[in-house]
Amino acid sequence: MKSIAALPKGRTERVIFFGTPEIAVGPLRALVAAGFVVDLVVTGVDKRRGRGSQTSPSPVKETALELQLPVSHDVADAIALVTENRTNSASEAHRYLGVVVAYGHIISTEALQVLPMINIHYSLLPRWRGAAPVERALLAGDEQTGVCIMQVVEQLDAGDILKSATTQISQTDTTASLRARLGEIATPLLIDVLSTGVSTTKPQDGDVVVAAKITHVDLEIDWSKPATFVDRQVRVGGAFTFFNDKRFKIHSLKVSAEIFISESGNMMVVNDRVLVACGQGVVELVAVQPEGKPRVSAQDWKKGARLDTQSRLGS
Repeated sequence: MKSIAALPKGRTERVIFFGTPEIAVGPLRALVAAGFVVDLVVTGVDKRRGRGSQTSPSPVKETALELQLPVSHDVADAIALVTENRTNSASEAHRYLGVVVAYGHIISTEALQVLPMINIHYSLLPRWRGAAPVERALLAGDEQTGVCIMQVVEQLDAGDILKSATTQISQTDTTASLRARLGEIATPLLIDVLSTGVSTTKPQDGDVVVAAKITHVDLEIDWSKPATFVDRQVRVGGAFTFFNDKRFKIHSLKVSAEIFISESGNMMVVNDRVLVACGQGVVELVAVQPEGKPRVSAQDWKKGARLDTQSRLGS
């Protein structure tokens, strides 16, 4: 069986970029700003976003068009470009490197055999291989995470590591803030790899932990859990519960120092603050969103909620 294409030993001159969401925009802009020639951007297809039937391009496609870069939705176009280039030129300066950042699709074996590829992965591999490494690190209560520049191989997120860096996870970090910081850390590593080439690689070492996609099961709050866990669910984003049998989103809260003995999920108003009992500890609601209504502060919500000693959250 044909092996995957070897990574370049020297500076990369021409790039094919694979990426789709907002987190991939920064690396694409950085490559162009650093003077690398991006001959093709491969991204997810246009999707319907919001109401209506009109579709809109991915954040990466919007950026590529702004930068006047060729765009495709098909990996086959990348294969064809590399194959044609190798046929027409024997110069090492025209060798391509694929840069993958949250592309969202499995890269085919055929593509890996003709195009060497590296990937920015937002975790300290092999912990949190998979679709949701940032969210899983937060939800698990990890004290640190990081970013790895790794070789793309056939097995998901299993390639050798070229560069890596770590960052601490604070008790106020959200998915958005952690992603932003990881993006800032990743960019200079990526530029360094493309500028100097790949001289050494390091196999992943440690126990493999899979970062499965976040689902509603992960985000529905179980008030019997400790307050610290509920806080992490909310910081991941999209956490919800139920109030009077209607879906009730919680956008932000904080772990409270208050202590009151009550059944998990029961609410209590103390000094104009809405407190909720957890299995261990108490949280204070900060920003909430009742079903079918806009986001409001918990203080404003409670004014019309008619809370009493029987009021509780949960299904």
